[in-house]
Amino acid sequence: MAERITGTPGTLGESPQQAPLAPTAAETSAENPWPVSLLAHKMKAYIDRMSTVWVEGQVIELNNRAKASYLTLHDTTEDISLPVQIWGNVRDRLSSPLTEGSRVVVQAKANYWLAKGRLTMQAYDIRAVGLGELLARLEQLKQMLAAEGLFDPAHKQRLPFLPQRIGLITGHDSDAQKDVMRNAGLRWPAVEFEVRNAATQGTQAVPQVLEALRALDEDPAVDVIVVARGGGSMEDLLPFSNEALVRAVYAARTPVVSAIGHEADRPLLDEVADLRASTPTDAAKRIVPDVAEEQMGILQARASLDGVLDRMLTAELRALADVRNRPVLAQPESMLTARRQDVAALRGRAWQAQAGLVSRAGAEVEHLRAQVRSLSPLNTLARGYAVVQAPDGSAVRSHEQVSPGDQVSIRVASGRITATVDETAPAPHGTQETSGAQETHGAEHTHPTDDHN
Repeated sequence: MAERITGTPGTLGESPQQAPLAPTAAETSAENPWPVSLLAHKMKAYIDRMSTVWVEGQVIELNNRAKASYLTLHDTTEDISLPVQIWGNVRDRLSSPLTEGSRVVVQAKANYWLAKGRLTMQAYDIRAVGLGELLARLEQLKQMLAAEGLFDPAHKQRLPFLPQRIGLITGHDSDAQKDVMRNAGLRWPAVEFEVRNAATQGTQAVPQVLEALRALDEDPAVDVIVVARGGGSMEDLLPFSNEALVRAVYAARTPVVSAIGHEADRPLLDEVADLRASTPTDAAKRIVPDVAEEQMGILQARASLDGVLDRMLTAELRALADVRNRPVLAQPESMLTARRQDVAALRGRAWQAQAGLVSRAGAEVEHLRAQVRSLSPLNTLARGYAVVQAPDGSAVRSHEQVSPGDQVSIRVASGRITATVDETAPAPHGTQETSGAQETHGAEHTHPTDDHN
């Protein structure tokens, strides 16, 4: 197979020429291709050099024959499958027979069949993955996801009080679907559902649930998404612990409720969901309120509000009555009466103060009047003295001021006397005369005041 025979088309009678084949696949061309057999032999030689490898997967197809079993291993993480052939002597080493859906670990080597051009994996050893090992792997995955914060309560969203439309992911015509829809309808008859049926176990469960979750999360009319499935074995519930599904629920914008299995079942979906319901029936009770309870709550709230309003009105009426009974409103004239009394009291005090002032001023005037009277010439005249005035009205203090025959006016206490001077003579020296002269002198000085009076 190192050479090939070629010829120029349309040239008859010419001997064909031999051209060497390309040594590598990269050197082939349309003018110098490889034969199919050469490619097949090279592929087989390359695959035969591969070593054995241990792989893990889930059995989704199984065809048991007498000498061998043909199965398909499936990886749910990326939805990739691989055919595997197991000879009877290897298959018989298992303690329990293989079944579809079981998880196994296979030691295999790639094998390329030249006749049919088919690549298969030849199994040299196979082991069933036990429950304990599955639990250990799930726990390891759980710890890894928890460390990343996927189960953090702070990331969980609150469910709406009354969702307008509920997205439901469940098996086709399953009991879980009936339980959720029936119980939710009994609690709130107007509830609406957007149902997406998907496989809830087996190899197609994860991709179908992921697709349904994506579609419902993108629907703006869906307020909450419920993933529901009835009970089952741990192997049946494994799709709901799938890492891809857990991360998709974590990234969903719409709140997600997990209602998988029974109370004892705890797949990883329960940890990442915004709300875990123990059963599908419990999910229906927790996603919508009970219309009877809400009506009773409204009645109780109204009764409570009525009571509060009645008490408030009673208190306000009592306060209003207290205000109306106050003297200022019951007898508003009392304000004027009190002010009138105050004004009267102040007026009385003012009159008293004024009367006191007048009385004290009158007493002072009387005192001054008494002093004036004591100094007045009239007071002297009242004691029998008289004031002699010359015709010009001046007081006669000396005999030399008048002459005989002059008329003088004599002022006494009770009136005046007109007299004619018969004789004048000087006064003799003596105490009595001096005293009389002094009295006359004093009367002269007080004459204007006395005459005014």
